[in-house]
Order: sequence, then structure tokens, then C-alpha cells
Amino acid sequence: MNDTLAGWLQVLALVAALALSYRPLGDHIARALTSPRHLRVERLVYRLAGVDGDSDQRWAGYARGVLAFSAVSVLFLYGFLRLQNHLPLSLGRPPVTPAQSFDTAASFVTNTDWQWYAGEKTMGHLVQMAGLAVQNFASAAVGIAVVGALIRGFTRQNTDRVGNFWVDLTRIVVRVLLPIAFVFAVVLVAGGTIQNFHGVESVPTLAGGHQDLTGGPVASQEAIKELGTNGGGFYNANSAHPFENPNAFTNLLEVYLLLVVSFALPRAFGRMVGDHRQGYALVAVMAVLWAASVAIVTANELHGVGSRAGHAAGGMLEGKEQRFGVWASALFAASTTLTSTGAVNSSHDSYSPFGGGMTLVNMMLGEIAPGGVGSGLYGLLVLAVVTVFVAGLMVGRTPEYLGKKLGGREMKFASLYILTTPAVVLVGAGLAMALPGERAAMLNPGPHGFSEVLYAFASAGNNNGSAFAGLGANTPWYNTALGLAMLLGRFLPMVFVLALAGSLARQTPVPVTAGTLSTHRPQFVGLLTAVVLIVVGLIYFPALSLGPLAEGLR
Repeated sequence: MNDTLAGWLQVLALVAALALSYRPLGDHIARALTSPRHLRVERLVYRLAGVDGDSDQRWAGYARGVLAFSAVSVLFLYGFLRLQNHLPLSLGRPPVTPAQSFDTAASFVTNTDWQWYAGEKTMGHLVQMAGLAVQNFASAAVGIAVVGALIRGFTRQNTDRVGNFWVDLTRIVVRVLLPIAFVFAVVLVAGGTIQNFHGVESVPTLAGGHQDLTGGPVASQEAIKELGTNGGGFYNANSAHPFENPNAFTNLLEVYLLLVVSFALPRAFGRMVGDHRQGYALVAVMAVLWAASVAIVTANELHGVGSRAGHAAGGMLEGKEQRFGVWASALFAASTTLTSTGAVNSSHDSYSPFGGGMTLVNMMLGEIAPGGVGSGLYGLLVLAVVTVFVAGLMVGRTPEYLGKKLGGREMKFASLYILTTPAVVLVGAGLAMALPGERAAMLNPGPHGFSEVLYAFASAGNNNGSAFAGLGANTPWYNTALGLAMLLGRFLPMVFVLALAGSLARQTPVPVTAGTLSTHRPQFVGLLTAVVLIVVGLIYFPALSLGPLAEGLR
């Protein structure tokens, strides 16, 4: 079988698997967010936490719950890292430095999983399991909980309540993430991913030398790392490492896992608002943008644009894991940067200028195609609100979305949401380029060096976690700046989303009339897609012109 046929077959198999998962998984998530029943284990958690599982919160109380839980999580993980050498299963690892501990704690709590370190040489098994993997569950559940609150803003009326954060958090972990992650951890083990508590073992090599290999509970972390769009890796080579990603089957399975929940959430949205057509419209936008990105990255990597060597070799093979090749690498790269995953099976820094530039654009889109678990859908819903508002201005009618009027208050929250992340990304990158000491951390000159800095802050601000190589980011300034970018890029938009949910929930729905914009038709899908691209183009085009565009056209 030639590479082209194999590449098309894996894409079609992925699309088929996602399509088959859309309805059952989306319905299951909707039931978890709306069920009046509490499971016994959930009631036990509420009792231990002192939570009334039958009470609802105002949006401000919900936001305080999100921020308080995340702040405690940062402090807990920071302490775990600083005290690592005193913990069991530390493998003799020393404590992590303060700046690096802050960066890592902020990274995993914000669903970013940006890593400056080689996991197998820095973290012990207990920190990996009880610290990092736990946050992979918790941060993913927070994102889904917030989008659940926003959906309630559309479905509820004349109330100031948007749900209970502690109930949503518990249910998402217990009913959705834990059982699915458990099943797929077993599948990964069956596929060859390791799962053990081995320490460092020295094994003989074919050349007659010795190599140190670190075992560990990898499959269990790999499953939730992808399912929760967390990213990161047990090993420095991430999903290019054969212990994490042994073969073509596990590679395709990991791409499926990092997409499946985010692509299923529009179904949950449609079920909760009582109109499945609304979910189909949103998933259509996600699918169009995802397919376009995969096509652009794959085409550029296959044809070696801007590289005679790449063209002669039949593709840009530098930085690609040879077990997977160009097709599987490009599919993984596009999917991981369109979600907030950041896991990689190849080096994005070695991609062609336009191929690597597309991975950068994917993050700048706000990761909405399909985006991170929860964050992708609420980001797309905010852009849908903007789209309806723009359409209303065009026809001179008060904009309405799902029966809720979109006035000045709602548009302020939507605008603040859209502007927050670009401000974090561009200000951070600008400061890095303005400070001589931080500019010296670029190991490549010219547009490519600037792309590396821009990629780092785009990855941190959008909570992606992947990185271009060639940037010496393990410095106190970068650890602090990127840690702050992760926190601001995660929690400020969440606050604006919850404020929007509270504003919508207080309204009385308006009846549908002949002049109401149909938000489930292909015209709306096209308009929303155009708004996404135009908003991103207007904000980021100057920066992209200095980086990947300048490099590709040179």
C-alpha cells in the first residue's frame, strides 16, 4: 500500500470513528450535565467537600468556584513539585526549582501542559500520577463545566442561576472522563504502550553500549492526556516516543481521543437547547476548519514548499518520526493545535514555513475547531454571538440567538473574551522581542526565530502546550511570563463566558418570527466561518507577516 492511499484511509477511518461517536457521547455528556440524580459516589464527594448538590449558583459564585479550585490546584501541584525528593516513587529526582515549579503548576492546571523539561528525567512516578495526571482530569472537567454553565444561560429564563460548579466538576470526572480514560488506557496497553512502576534500567544496545530507559505508568496518563486535550508527555519525545505511542494504530487512536469529546460537545449543546440542528451547525463549522487545516498542513509537508531537499525527498521528512511518516504527522499536528492538546508526534519547528505557520494559525483561531474540551465550544458560541450581532446590524434588526436578545451588555462580554487572548499573546511576544536578554534566547535568526517566540506565547495564551524548538525558554523570565500567559489566557476568558451566561439566563426568551435569523442553516455556517477567519486575520495578520509568511515568501 502506498503512502497516499494509507494516508487517505487513516483520515477516513478517523472521520468515521468521530461520526459514530458524535451522538452517543454527546447525549451522555448532556445527561451528565442535566440529570436530577446524584450517584452514590458523587454524594460522598459532596459530603466531604461540604457542598449542597441540589443548590445552584449565580454566575459570580460559579466563577469564584472555578478560580478557587484552580488556585488551590496550582498551590497543591507547586508544593508537590518542590517536595518531590521527599516523596515515595521519586526515583531519586531532585526538587523542581521555584520558577519551573510555578510554570509547570500553571501549565497543568490551565489544561496547557507546556513542558520545559524531559519528563522521564525530571519527574518521579508519584508526581506524574498524583500530581500531573490528576490535573489532566480536573482541568478538562473545568472546561466542560464552564461550557455547561453557558448552555444553561441559553436554556434558562428569568433567573440568576447557571448551575453548581462543584456538581458539574464531579459529574464530568466521574461519569465521563474516568470511565472513558480507563477503557482506552487498557486499549493503549494492549497496543503496546507501557504501564508499570519500573525505575531507570540500563539495557545493552546493538552498538555494544548501554542506554538508560525509564518505565512508568504511561498508558493511564496517555489516555487522559489526549482525551482531556491536555497534552504534555511522560517522555521528552512525547507521542513520538515508542513507549507512549508504539505504532500506527495507537497513533490514530490518540488523534481520535484528542478530538472525540470536543467534536461531541455540539451534540450535547443541541440536546440541552432542544434543537439538534443548532449542534449540527456548530459541528459543521468545526469540521470545515479542521478539514481545511489538515489539508493545508499535509499539502505543504508532502510537497516540501520552500525546500528543494524536501521536494526531492518526496516530503518534509526532517523532524518526522519515520514510523508515522508525513501523512500521520501532519494529521496529528493539525489536530493537536486545533485543540488545546499540544501533544506532538513530530517537531513542528521542522515543518515547512507554511505548514508550521498553519499550526500557529490553528492556535490563533482560539482553538475552536473543535478546540479544547469545553473551551472549544464556548469559544465558538461566543463567536456565534458576535456573528448574530453582525448579521443583525446588516439587516437593521435587534440580534437574537436561541431566543435571547444580544444587547450591549452581552456584546461587551463577548468582545472582552475575543480580545483577551490576543492581548496576552501579542504583548508577551512583544516584550520578549523588546528585551535584549530574552531576545538572545532565540537560537535561530530572522523570521523563523520570531515565529518561535510567537509560537511560544500563542501556545501558552491559548493553553495549547506545544512548542517550536529553538527557543531557550527555560529561564526565570520565560517561566514566569509564560506561566502568567497561561493563567490569564485560561481564566479571564472563563470569567467573561460565565458573566455572559448569567446575563443570558436573566432574560425572558423572545418568540421566533419571520425576521429571526436562522442559526442552523448553511448560510449561518458560512457566515460564522467567515467571522472566525476575519477576526483572526485582523488581529494576528501583522504578526504572522513578520514570522511564517515572511519566511515562506523569502
